[in-house]
Amino acid sequence: MKKTCNFCGRSEREVGLLITGVNGFICEDCAQQAYRIVVENGYGEKQTKGDSKKFSVQRIPKPKEIKDHLDQYVIGQDDAKRVLSVAVYNHYKRLQQPKDDKDGVEIEKSNIIMVGPTGTGKTLLARTIAKLLDVPFTIVDATVFTEAGYVGEDVESILTRLLQVADYQVEPTERGIVFIDEIDKIARKQDNPSITRDVSGEGVQQGLLKLLEGTSVNVPPKGGRKHPDQEYIAVDTRNILFICGGAFDGIERKIAQRLNTHTVGYNSVQNVRKIDKDDLMKYVQPQDLKSFGLIPEIIGRLPILTHLNQLDRPALRRILVEPKNSIVKQYIKLFAMDGITLTFADDALEAIVDKAVEYKLGARGLRSIVESVMMDAMFDLPSRRIKKFEVTKEYVNEQLGTSHLE
Repeated sequence: MKKTCNFCGRSEREVGLLITGVNGFICEDCAQQAYRIVVENGYGEKQTKGDSKKFSVQRIPKPKEIKDHLDQYVIGQDDAKRVLSVAVYNHYKRLQQPKDDKDGVEIEKSNIIMVGPTGTGKTLLARTIAKLLDVPFTIVDATVFTEAGYVGEDVESILTRLLQVADYQVEPTERGIVFIDEIDKIARKQDNPSITRDVSGEGVQQGLLKLLEGTSVNVPPKGGRKHPDQEYIAVDTRNILFICGGAFDGIERKIAQRLNTHTVGYNSVQNVRKIDKDDLMKYVQPQDLKSFGLIPEIIGRLPILTHLNQLDRPALRRILVEPKNSIVKQYIKLFAMDGITLTFADDALEAIVDKAVEYKLGARGLRSIVESVMMDAMFDLPSRRIKKFEVTKEYVNEQLGTSHLE
């Protein structure tokens, strides 16, 4: 039987490869042509690892749109949201700026530092922005970094993680956004420069300088320490936006000292009265960060300083139920998967908030308290034939009374 291509009619002697099907044959030329037709009609293979279109910026979200997105997940902190929204918007616009701009005006990036107590939403703000962005985004913890030659990670590992998020594409990596958490943990241990090595403090700050300002860095693609036989990927950090966050525990004392030095003279009594002693964080200035232990060079490369407010009682109450991924909604979803309708009485929510205010752990404390309250129910109810369960104030107090949190 003579084998011929069912599409072009050529025999197997006239073609290089003849692919056998169930009831026919196709040659390599017809297969390639069929593939081109499929791709042109939008039915080609999905975006692959090397597809640079994955991180292309199609439309720049306006600052109000970014803030509206943040409002769905983060309660309060309007000042920090506005600062972040504008910074991210300007970062997008920098990416859109033509390289051959004839007027010679080059828009520089403005890295950000967020200061606020634990549990106020610094990391949540960063994670929520990540859902909206079309640029590679990663969150790193500053506490793991040490100077080169010591146990720990090099600061270049920040770029390794960003490369991994960008599927090892250099171009998208160079316009990504990095959130460095716990930046306060690398503060200088003493206010005066030390004659001994501070390998996880001032030494790491010195290493971060070149990344924040913008330079070409040789990055080990698989992370870890550098060694001579390793292959490197060159990454330019000039267009990478860095957002830093830290609790800066105890910086209120530095702020109070500075404010007291200003209240000298005829109007000193009036000035003291204007200061909100319950929320000193809103008066934070770059010189306070310097007093805390950040070196001046780092502060100069983080020109935008914003603060997050300590969460008050109404804000904690809203955090429990309002955000799209609120703690209460998460537990309702978990129980619904077992066919159980879970409800929380208002006075039960108030009791949970009361404990969170008492512990002063912010929104993070809410989760610990709810977890302790719901532990017995999560253990028992899936095995019982029960369709509804209501969490009451009495149940909350009973569970907290037997937990380690009490």
